[in-house]
Amino acid sequence: MKQDYLKFPLHVIVHPFDGFWDMKYEQKGRLRVALAIVALLILAMIVQKQFSGFLVNFNDPRRMNSLSEIVFVLFPFFLWCTANWSVTTLMGGEGKFRDIVMATSYALVPMVLIYPPMTLASRFMVQEETAFYYLLNTVAALWFLGLLFVGIMTVHQYTPSKTVLTMILTVIVMGIIVFLGTLIFSMLQQIYEFIANIYRELIFRV
Repeated sequence: MKQDYLKFPLHVIVHPFDGFWDMKYEQKGRLRVALAIVALLILAMIVQKQFSGFLVNFNDPRRMNSLSEIVFVLFPFFLWCTANWSVTTLMGGEGKFRDIVMATSYALVPMVLIYPPMTLASRFMVQEETAFYYLLNTVAALWFLGLLFVGIMTVHQYTPSKTVLTMILTVIVMGIIVFLGTLIFSMLQQIYEFIANIYRELIFRV
């Protein structure tokens, strides 16, 4: 049974319609496996930016921060899931937040599979071969988007057109959440500075 949980993500990326249906309605997906996929993607991206060949790696390894890479993956991931849940709740979607998290996670599998071998291969590439590196990374990204589309459509039981609309609205809501979050953070920072200035003024007067 445990092997089935590990094989299921591979089944999903090859047979997405059946796979996402089984994930939601046959309970074949597991949240811990989904979160493990996200963790593997974080690891793959850290390794990619640290150890890719110099022909395709324009990052300075001395300035790399693994914590920022973790945030770079986790923040947009959960922001997408939260925004999509907010939008689909208002648009009659059948998927729960857990379903959205799992569908998004399982859609990431192509990047988890393609990034590590391409990172290794890039260390032995000559200039003329770097096109294959960029091509396969692009394939991984497009594969992810296709799986994400099918996953969202399946868990919410939407039509293709409604799925496209929902995904566009999700991106807009993500922007709104980031804007409001930045605004609130700025206001809290100003309030803190105001209180700190009053405190310092009182201390000096006393």
